[in-house]
Amino acid sequence: MHLLFGIHRAQASGQISLTTGDNLGGSPKTCCFWFYVSRTLTALPTGGYTAGDPKLTSPGRSMTTETFVRSTLNYTLDNGLTPEVYFYDPPPGTVVNPPGNDPQEVQIHNGWDKADSFDVDQEGFKLRPCPIDFDRFDDDTAVRTEFFKEVAEFVRGHVGAKRVHVFDYNIRSKAVKALTTSAANPVRLVHSDYTPKSGPQRVRDTLPDEAEVLLKRRVAFFNLWKPIHRRVEELPLAMCDVGSMTEGDCIRLALRYPERTGEIFTMRHSANHKWYYFPKMDPSQALLLKCYDSEVDGRARFMPHSAFEDPTSPPDAPTRESIEVRTIAFF
Repeated sequence: MHLLFGIHRAQASGQISLTTGDNLGGSPKTCCFWFYVSRTLTALPTGGYTAGDPKLTSPGRSMTTETFVRSTLNYTLDNGLTPEVYFYDPPPGTVVNPPGNDPQEVQIHNGWDKADSFDVDQEGFKLRPCPIDFDRFDDDTAVRTEFFKEVAEFVRGHVGAKRVHVFDYNIRSKAVKALTTSAANPVRLVHSDYTPKSGPQRVRDTLPDEAEVLLKRRVAFFNLWKPIHRRVEELPLAMCDVGSMTEGDCIRLALRYPERTGEIFTMRHSANHKWYYFPKMDPSQALLLKCYDSEVDGRARFMPHSAFEDPTSPPDAPTRESIEVRTIAFF
């Protein structure tokens, strides 16, 4: 069979002080690139959330009894060539080395029984209750003005940053037909959104007047990922425990635009990787995903993740709808 996954790149004009952009870089325009993988295996806010959070459970349902599922994740072969994605027609005769060309069947562990113990500086992700009261996700202006402010406050309170800047988001759904600056399909590719080069460059692109001063201190990128409208019952998100990988497992993926080349990380497979997910997450919960950290003191820096086919999803499961909000935290 074939798996379809896509990388979507878009940038739109800023709203008030909350500028937009994305993790892929490039000029302010919309473009997308689709490819198939053959598989033979089946503004600085004034407040913050400081109160203690209740213990995380699976609200309104019984805990699933499975400790893990087996599914296929799309890794990238380390064949000595730089994997690449073109966001334009490559020159005639170009032989493209695509990412995601090494599908591997892996165990993906149910993380609910350890939900309170995961930490962004250790495993690279954590799940927290999300009390943000907002449901107008079809209103781009409201998302960028109202929801962004709430997200900045939420992230700042949970990671201890002095400042959090929100600059982009995607509504992710398999039902998306027309990709836009804020709508995309779930990405079924093991990846992390930044590299040691593209993380600082994103700060320069997003906050050009402040970047050099801000980059003198610790900077980290966190994505907030949460279901919207209803719980997720298909194509959930899997996270790799950073403690089970090495930075040597990361492979630079070149993102080629007409005017520049950006980069993110894909991953070579290792049997040491330990994957987690939270089946049937609902809109009252949010994941914080660390995608870049400038600190090199041993804490998690780049957390690989991917959407995947959950074999326990019912045939009539509603289409996944989630939002991913990209933030920069300054310490």
